[in-house]
Amino acid sequence: MAVWDDLVGQERVHEQLAAAARDADALVTSHAAGEAPPDASKMTHAWLFTGPPGSGRATAARAFAAALQCVSPDRALGGEPGCGFCDGCHTSLVGTHADVEVVRTDLLSIGVKETRDLVRRAQLSPAGGRWQVIVLEDADRLTEGAGNVLLKAVEEPAPRTVWLLCAPSLEDVLPTIRSRCRHLTLRTPSVDAVADVLVRRDGIDPQAAAAAARATQGHIDHARRLATDERARARRATVLKVPLRVDDVGGCFKAAQELIDAAGEDAKQVAEEIDVKETEELKAALGAAQGGRMPRGTAGAMKELEERQKRRKTRTQRDSLDLALSDLTGFYRDVLALQLNARTQIANEDVRDSLDRIAHSSTPERTLRRIEAVLACREALDKNVAPLLAVEAMTMALRAG
Repeated sequence: MAVWDDLVGQERVHEQLAAAARDADALVTSHAAGEAPPDASKMTHAWLFTGPPGSGRATAARAFAAALQCVSPDRALGGEPGCGFCDGCHTSLVGTHADVEVVRTDLLSIGVKETRDLVRRAQLSPAGGRWQVIVLEDADRLTEGAGNVLLKAVEEPAPRTVWLLCAPSLEDVLPTIRSRCRHLTLRTPSVDAVADVLVRRDGIDPQAAAAAARATQGHIDHARRLATDERARARRATVLKVPLRVDDVGGCFKAAQELIDAAGEDAKQVAEEIDVKETEELKAALGAAQGGRMPRGTAGAMKELEERQKRRKTRTQRDSLDLALSDLTGFYRDVLALQLNARTQIANEDVRDSLDRIAHSSTPERTLRRIEAVLACREALDKNVAPLLAVEAMTMALRAG
């Protein structure tokens, strides 16, 4: 399986990255042979992948990183870099390659300290003699100070270092950074393409795959979770009942509280899976006896871990709420499509009765205002408004229409 197989519905991006990987391989080969590098090359030291959620930005970046490290003997016979089977490809994709650093954060931001560590890593020569690749999956979460630290590394890169940055849009990255990167835009893959990859790669039943792909409108990760996780389906069902429960003020407040509680439950689940393990591992590393007291001077390390876990819980809750708001936006999009008799596929066909009820009891103008209310809630959460207040304001706006 080639490294590009998971790049769903991105043929143009695939072609550009494959061409760059071929030129990168030629550059390394000529350098190893002591020959002059090719006159023209599609390879460059910094790339910026942008696209809507679910388009596969990080997947494309990781596939490109693997292709850059490909050591398949078929390359000498004209084969494409990125075979997916050689040691370079395999270790890059599973995250164990010495020259590929994949950075993703479960916190709200990436700070200066972490970015400086990355910059120092980027100055090292490749251990395997090919490329030093830094994949920054959440470039949009860099603080302003961290962005300025990264800028210098992108401006003056080491000879064999490649930066692969991922962000939802160009506006999410500092202008000084994006101007020094080659930009690739990914699109939302089609529903059929997502359903196909769920069946082919994950072995999901075709009917369930098609329903999940349609419900998530092309978001691969969300579709996979919806098709395989009963809790995800239950959470979505709760969200899609909200439009029918905002007929009175009490219903608005109750629906808002339930959305917040569901997001909090997601955060609690992550904490139960990760926090206890992290805490025990740190205690063992610091020399704490089983069930005994912590050694002196270790309180600071434990406090730092607790703060990190608290920030991760906040992000998990925000991400869960954001997913709920995306589902709610999709519901009202379907309502609007029915009201306007649009020739577009209904995403939430499984709740068609609810869609018809809202569509017949409302107008397109009111539906648009409701969509705007959901978008306003997302903006409020981005500005750190208290989640319960933001969601309550949204449910009241949904009632008013």
